Amino acid sequence: MTDQDTASATTDNERAQSLKSVGWLSYVLHLIVAVGAVVPGTQPGVALLIVALIIDLVKRDDAQGTWQASHFSWRIRTVIWAALLYLLTAPLWLAFLIPGMLAWAAISIWFLYRIIKGMVAMNASQPLPT
Repeated sequence: MTDQDTASATTDNERAQSLKSVGWLSYVLHLIVAVGAVVPGTQPGVALLIVALIIDLVKRDDAQGTWQASHFSWRIRTVIWAALLYLLTAPLWLAFLIPGMLAWAAISIWFLYRIIKGMVAMNASQPLPT
């Protein structure tokens, strides 16, 4: 192995570790929001979710070509789908309180499931389905 190969391997390893650290930070922020959405009275606010989404959008290009790219896309898609589902079911709150609560509870549980599934795959250093 040449010095250039060693330097390249070190750089790739540092990049992978950096992306994994950013991924964990994003997953933890998403997890805080997801738990807050499921447990009544503990809503930490949308600000954490926006911060996590911005991190994912900014760092997504850095992960291209790695197994971690699927995690960035997974988190971004999860947030977009959850936001759309919340918006689509918002009128249920105006018309009927109980159906609105049930719909949002189901969306929140789905969101929590997606975040936990992603964290498990990240821990195993595995990509997620696209």
